[in-house]
Amino acid sequence: MKILVCISRTPDTTSKISFVDQNTKFNSDGVQWIINPYDEWYALVRAIELKEKDPSTIIHLINVGSIDNEAIIRKALALGGDEAIRINTNNDDAYFISHQIATIAKDGYDLILTGKETIDHNGSSIGGMIAEILDSNFISLATKLDIENNQAIVTRESEGGEEKIAAPLPLVISCQKGMAEARIPNMRGIMAARTKPLKVSEASNTECLTTINAFDLPPAKAGVKLIPADTPELLVKLLREEAKAI
Repeated sequence: MKILVCISRTPDTTSKISFVDQNTKFNSDGVQWIINPYDEWYALVRAIELKEKDPSTIIHLINVGSIDNEAIIRKALALGGDEAIRINTNNDDAYFISHQIATIAKDGYDLILTGKETIDHNGSSIGGMIAEILDSNFISLATKLDIENNQAIVTRESEGGEEKIAAPLPLVISCQKGMAEARIPNMRGIMAARTKPLKVSEASNTECLTTINAFDLPPAKAGVKLIPADTPELLVKLLREEAKAI
């Protein structure tokens, strides 16, 4: 079985976010970059677990980005990917990225795994777009995945409960919490990652469907107003006159 895992680079959640050029560009100065957690902890680690059950499984990683992304790609290889492909371009348009990944995926993969979303853009659209371009089946928000008799047994969230789905391969799946447990690369994996193949491919000519006009930070949190415990009438007054309905 051949698995393609899509990985992206995102700012660490502790990074201080700001924008430059009249709020049209993300300020990357001093930002610590990581593998998008949904891609790493759930999509990639579950692919590794499937390979541990079936050593004949091949795991390829794919990333759309510049040479700056190679540090996180090497980390993903250290975790357990067999080889990686980097599409050499900088572009945040979801359709453009999906088209680049689908172009590579046409070479033939049984399973394509993505995180349910990235923690910076939160778009949740890449997996579905890849499946549409490839004319493949797609299952979103998966929390469990097993392979039995050349078909995927997938559990996903649904309104008010869960669904258990049996789907033939090839298949595209977006993964979320519950799919696997996070891992840390060991020294053997880190050393092996240095020599694993990392191919660089130029981007295909694809239109972008979105443009960014500007970014806005969330409004600053309002201050906390403390009410003395012996003045309940003041609390009632403030709840009536100042509190906003949620």
